[in-house]
Amino acid sequence: MALRRLEEKVTKENLWIYILSLLRERPLYAYEIKERIRERFGFEPATITAYVVLYRLEREGLVESRQEKGASDNVVRRYYRITEKGLQTMEAGREFLKKIIKMLEPTEG
Repeated sequence: MALRRLEEKVTKENLWIYILSLLRERPLYAYEIKERIRERFGFEPATITAYVVLYRLEREGLVESRQEKGASDNVVRRYYRITEKGLQTMEAGREFLKKIIKMLEPTEG
């Protein structure tokens, strides 16, 4: 049970860092983000959760969005892009996680 709680906290409850990581690679639309999280990170957030996190990221200035036609299907969708502030925040989050992992390593002596 403890491991399951940790997994929930590090994945679904911190969805923002996964989303920013994907958007660092290229702009994506919301449903595509959800699918990419499942494929790349091995968990599937609820659709509404992904949208709520995207809206929050946009309000905080970490992502920006605009409607565009898809290259392959010509359907108009809202595409999200990471901002410079988003890149900085994602990197700070990654550094924080690295620091935590390092502190959990056994000490010598």
